[in-house]
Amino acid sequence: MSAALRPDQPGQPRDWRAHLLESPAQIAALLRRVQRVAVLGIKPRETMQPAYFVPQYAQQVGLEVVPVPVYYPELTEMLGAPVYRRLADVPGHIDLVNVFRRPADVPAHLDDILAARPGAVWLQSGIRHAETAERLAREGIDVVQDRCLMVELRTIGM
Repeated sequence: MSAALRPDQPGQPRDWRAHLLESPAQIAALLRRVQRVAVLGIKPRETMQPAYFVPQYAQQVGLEVVPVPVYYPELTEMLGAPVYRRLADVPGHIDLVNVFRRPADVPAHLDDILAARPGAVWLQSGIRHAETAERLAREGIDVVQDRCLMVELRTIGM
């Protein structure tokens, strides 16, 4: 069977572009199946930045939030959950990785994201990285770029 006819599977997507989610319907469908969100670049409450209040909101609407801060080595718990330093160290399946990193910093996390094999990766508002998004999509991982998770959760009534 030729690569173009193979069913969608990790490493062999039939059309990798189908994993780049942009339409409201695609995003709503993704969010309706998400239960567990690892937040890469989460920040502590004291910062009162989006990297704290967006995951806090996700937790308040019933999603399990797994903190993966880049800084703050002294913290062992955030939002009442244990902190992990790498996505690959998070036990169990991750439905969505919510990324709070500058665009230039995103590629440095690509290997860790791929090792964790999440269902999807969400780059927060203001964050786009075409090469990383393509690589993830080619691996069969859904990608949302430059959108706020909290806004989109509210849009679907969560």
